[in-house]
Amino acid sequence: MPVPVESWLWNRDTMNMSHINTDDPWSVTEKDLRKEMRSLREAGESAAVATVMAVEGSAYRRPGAKMLISADQHNYGAVTAGCLEDMVLDIGYDVIETNKPRTEVFDLMENNAETWGLGLGCNGVIELFVEPVDASWDYPLTTVAGVDSDPVTVLTVIDSEDSIPIGSRTVITDDTQRDVDHRHEIPDGLIDSLADDITSIHSTNQTRLSKSDGTRVLLDGLTPTANLLIFGGQRDITPVAQLANQVGFRTHVHSGRGAVDTSSVPADSISTGHPTEIAAHVGTDANTYAVIMSHNLLDDRLALETLLCETEVSYIGVMGPRERFEELRESLLEDGVQLTPTDLDRISAPIGLDLGGGEPVEIALSIVSEALAVSNDRTGGQLCEQTGYIHSRTGEIQ
Repeated sequence: MPVPVESWLWNRDTMNMSHINTDDPWSVTEKDLRKEMRSLREAGESAAVATVMAVEGSAYRRPGAKMLISADQHNYGAVTAGCLEDMVLDIGYDVIETNKPRTEVFDLMENNAETWGLGLGCNGVIELFVEPVDASWDYPLTTVAGVDSDPVTVLTVIDSEDSIPIGSRTVITDDTQRDVDHRHEIPDGLIDSLADDITSIHSTNQTRLSKSDGTRVLLDGLTPTANLLIFGGQRDITPVAQLANQVGFRTHVHSGRGAVDTSSVPADSISTGHPTEIAAHVGTDANTYAVIMSHNLLDDRLALETLLCETEVSYIGVMGPRERFEELRESLLEDGVQLTPTDLDRISAPIGLDLGGGEPVEIALSIVSEALAVSNDRTGGQLCEQTGYIHSRTGEIQ
């Protein structure tokens, strides 16, 4: 085995970074929004967050989508395509001033067009929950923040016929439940009555409204940000990393021998080392997706073998035509490594969706699109060929 070169790791989270560009709030990803919420909490700044609780009909964003409203009158993220943002901002400012959560229902069905004074494209009913970004957010945000982090389900009382205060909160993890700072706790009996609903959305990144004995509870499933591990060191990794960041992946680039200077690649973290060291940069296996694109057959083979043997990463995309992959496969076989059907199910070669483009950024779009589809348990087909709703319907207005 070749002698490993000296490895180094650069994690951009350790650098001082400015707040998100507020000029384009609709480009903010879930990863960005969570980071900004943590930043505002650490700075002790007041803010509010609006969450889409439920949708009836069609809407631009699905349940769970969030918009962060800062005290300096900026918003991060979006809960609609823009038609309601000013009204949501006003609600957010009121929540910041009063420090009290509130719900709001917007009926955008066609027969209410005159109410809004414009032709809106959503044609649905959207229910929002707007609340202060207070200490009750610290634990869930921290729990889902790391590379090896765990999912949580945040339970929040929205309204109640009993004496349970609005905004009462409990956080469910894989193996326990935890009350949080700054909020009333939710009674155990109420949590027990919602056990089936909690189980159905935990670890799924879904959000739903549930009701029990006259109390409505928002179940907000938060999962860790998906990791995209890119193995390569040529110029074509740059658009892949850039697009991956833009769609919300946490990106890590691992470069092997003969790599160009990767310090300017827009990744969350970067390392250099032997291809067999790639497994050290895999986060939670089930939440990591890998792209192999070094253009060096030996390095690609070593990286692929390492990922197959030392990790349980479910998606490994390999750059290059089928003939090259067959050559790589034969090279493995010569060393006594035979790819099993299970191994082949984990490999996508050639990598990417069939978008028909050949420019570097088009190739990168094809690669990132496939990884995104796999991470969302989709195949990447055309929406016009689907029947039913685009998004799952766990959140319905009750």
